Amino acid sequence: MTAQAGEAGERCFVDLHCHTSFSFDSLSRPADVVAAGVRRGLTHLAITDHDRIDGALLAREAAPPGLSVIVGEEIRSADGDVIGLFLTGAVPPGLSALETVDAIHAQGGVAGIPHPFDHLRRSGIESRRGVQMMEVLAPALDYVEAFNARVPFGSANERAGEFARDHGLPGVAVSDAHTVMEVGIAYTILPGRVDDADSLRSALSAVAVTDLVRQRASLVVRAFMPVAKAVQRLRGNRRVPPVGTGR
Repeated sequence: MTAQAGEAGERCFVDLHCHTSFSFDSLSRPADVVAAGVRRGLTHLAITDHDRIDGALLAREAAPPGLSVIVGEEIRSADGDVIGLFLTGAVPPGLSALETVDAIHAQGGVAGIPHPFDHLRRSGIESRRGVQMMEVLAPALDYVEAFNARVPFGSANERAGEFARDHGLPGVAVSDAHTVMEVGIAYTILPGRVDDADSLRSALSAVAVTDLVRQRASLVVRAFMPVAKAVQRLRGNRRVPPVGTGR
């Protein structure tokens, strides 16, 4: 992996799902997440904190030349989690999934679905509302996470990949990093330049299965999340779920 997207061949190395200490379940400082992305050769890193974008804005300010930070958000809709990328403002939680996707697109952003079939997380669309909701959402989506490094069992990722293929949607690989150690352990190789939402959509449309680099987060690393949640509660950074999320 190389950090130079502008060289011959024009390839980008992109992790589209990553959290910082601005999420209720992470202790990773934005500057440290950015530094990890640089060390691991990423060219693009999406900061997708839960229901807020201020951490992403700080990460973008801290990013050196060679790493583009995409301002994103993991939004808890009334139907489950939705990812928004290239946002200019935070999308409020609690809307329906379709309303959330529409709000992302109204900003000119890119909308995707994270870990939809992971039943160990109650926030996945399919695990909350069933596959029918996924079918309803599919025409409005820009991509689906076909591999999420924090999904512990392969079948959930396999189902997500199959869903993406069956509906003609790009499938991406992401780290869903909640610790610095996880940044970039899974990523997607994109052809061409990615400078904005439109160029990301164009690059995603050309993604092949061989462009997904997959590695699961270890159980030891995932065990840090309860610790992070406890510390964040003590700090007062505990997300208040919107009505209808059941959490």
